[in-house]
Amino acid sequence: MKPLRLGTRSSPLALWQANFVADLLRPIVAPSSVELVLIETHGDRDQASALSAMGGFGVFTKAIQMSLLEGRVDVAVHSLKDLPTIPQPGIELCAVPPRGPTGDAFLSVQHRRFDDLPPGATVGTSSLRRRAQVLNRRPDLRLVDLRGNVDTRLRKLYDQGWDGIILAEAGLQRLGLQHHITETLDPRWMLPAVGQGAIGLECRSHDDETRAILQAINCSITMAQVAAERAMLAALGGGCLVPIGATSATLDGILTVRGTVLSPDGRRRVVATHSGPIETPLAIGQELAAMLLAEGADELLAADF
Repeated sequence: MKPLRLGTRSSPLALWQANFVADLLRPIVAPSSVELVLIETHGDRDQASALSAMGGFGVFTKAIQMSLLEGRVDVAVHSLKDLPTIPQPGIELCAVPPRGPTGDAFLSVQHRRFDDLPPGATVGTSSLRRRAQVLNRRPDLRLVDLRGNVDTRLRKLYDQGWDGIILAEAGLQRLGLQHHITETLDPRWMLPAVGQGAIGLECRSHDDETRAILQAINCSITMAQVAAERAMLAALGGGCLVPIGATSATLDGILTVRGTVLSPDGRRRVVATHSGPIETPLAIGQELAAMLLAEGADELLAADF
């Protein structure tokens, strides 16, 4: 019987995610096997450029999607925060397993909390979203670009004497590196990326067999949360290089999403919150985007910074 082939990047975190998915799928597809197919993306090849200078979305996902369309893999495994909201014809987001931690983590050798950073301290981050939110809270800080896999970023913290770096909590936890976390940043001011902590699984639109297999490991609550967040991002113009964050929670069948849009320098910030039945995630996300636009996000999205 032919194996189920999962397309993934080859970074340690991507491999953890792909192996996690593979372990969930093996009992479902037995006696067939599950295999990983390693794919190099544009973001993997270019480790020097800032992500914002590379066109933003799609740099870590496009090559895997092309392998899926060409039939070289059956499932594309992505960090969902990297997946563009603009649909790729012939491909569908079929499932998301239960979500991991969504927060951003502050790591430092010298300081116990982010708010303990002295004036002019140096902080490393690869994210335009994190950069803007840091500057909104602490405009005095010096921010430096931070690329590479998690181990590379940790080495830069220790080798270059920076005051701190900011990484996704989920990645550190999944790689067993959570002991490096100094503080998980408060999501009231540091909103995560859309889809942060979630793994997105895509299959070909006409592949009903694979879709049914993936549905068996789908988490409906996670899917509703990320659908609402991605609907917000899409309605705001998801491909733009403007800092956008979102966080979501569910309670008693009600889904609540909080979103933010900032100027890249962090000087301007718009925040809004919206709730609704968990069965209507797309409407919640679209209505939240409309609220943000009405509060002034339209000016930030249209500005030429």
